[in-house]
Amino acid sequence: FCQPGGWQLSKERKQPTFFVVVLTDIDSERHYCSCLTFYEAEINLQGTKEIEGEEESGLIPPAEVFAPKSLVLVSRLDYPEIFRACLGLIYTVYVDSLNVSLEALIANLCSCFVPASGGSQ
Repeated sequence: FCQPGGWQLSKERKQPTFFVVVLTDIDSERHYCSCLTFYEAEINLQGTKEIEGEEESGLIPPAEVFAPKSLVLVSRLDYPEIFRACLGLIYTVYVDSLNVSLEALIANLCSCFVPASGGSQ
């Protein structure tokens, strides 16, 4: 569900996309899956191919291929804008390699109080 267009490599970096998918479990409970998909340079495509005793590097240089990655937040609450902001914060810390522990950041986000629906912000 986090790659509705299929998992495909790209020759160019695409802009991040955000969308929400609603999944229903066996008890008819809704689960809101907020997805932020972005493309990252793939560095594990360097392979070697042996041709007539010579080694030739992989056909596609790794800096020219981008692979999709997804950050997903699953909740029983329907707060797409809050979840978009949370995923955007995690994305920014990850992409900009900020000196912040992702584990600590996610733990802090999970411990935030979310107001009741219809209540004050």
